[in-house]
Amino acid sequence: MTPSTPPSGDEPAPLCRPAAVSFDVGGTLIVPWPSVGHAYATVAARFGAGRIDPDLLNRRFSEAWARRGREFRYGESDWQTLVARVFDGVSEVGGDNDFFKALYEHFATATPWRVFPDVEPTLTGLRDRGIKLAVVSNWDDRLRPLLTALDLDRHFDTILVSAEEGVQKPDPAIFRETARRLEVSPAKVVHIGDSTREDVAGARAAGMQAVRVDRAREQDGEHDLLRQCRLWLFSSSRLNRAAQGSRFSLQAVAPGNASA
Repeated sequence: MTPSTPPSGDEPAPLCRPAAVSFDVGGTLIVPWPSVGHAYATVAARFGAGRIDPDLLNRRFSEAWARRGREFRYGESDWQTLVARVFDGVSEVGGDNDFFKALYEHFATATPWRVFPDVEPTLTGLRDRGIKLAVVSNWDDRLRPLLTALDLDRHFDTILVSAEEGVQKPDPAIFRETARRLEVSPAKVVHIGDSTREDVAGARAAGMQAVRVDRAREQDGEHDLLRQCRLWLFSSSRLNRAAQGSRFSLQAVAPGNASA
């Protein structure tokens, strides 16, 4: 797949009932559980690091993630560099190759992941309505076996992984390729993800509709993804209202009309 340059100045397209929905994975369908820091601390302890505060590792991870830059390609070497930065000044275990290999393999399993509770009913509900489903994720070759281990792969017609495609979000090329594989016009695809830049901007640049999920703002019982999907699946006017001040942390964005 050849990377492309996102267009600018697109006019907003009318919202319409989609024929397909594509999903981001991390932060949208699944989340590290109890946290990245807990997983890092647990594996590090097996390699003699002693007890490290998971909250400290969470803060260090957030800082390293924010500084990763666009050269981060989700390869194993990229992750090794990031993990070393997380542990820099905290523990020498961050420079241990055996530790990193164990940590890398740990995140390929279902153990450190949690599927958000609204995911299964959302995917099943969309399937029951004849909606095609896809995954579009910036990830590495661990994603496919991980989705299988989490029993999520069975829901999707196609799965696009950036490391396999040679291009990553927000490049519109990966979104256009998704629509092609689904055999659906981009205008008839809604992409759902948690990143304004990678998901919303990328999808709308490809001519898709986009919905941004903010899981951090959720409260127990407040966010039912299937119920929110119905807002834009069956009523454009209700979709517009949902995008203009809904109490739920889900924002609908038409193609060419993304906002921060």
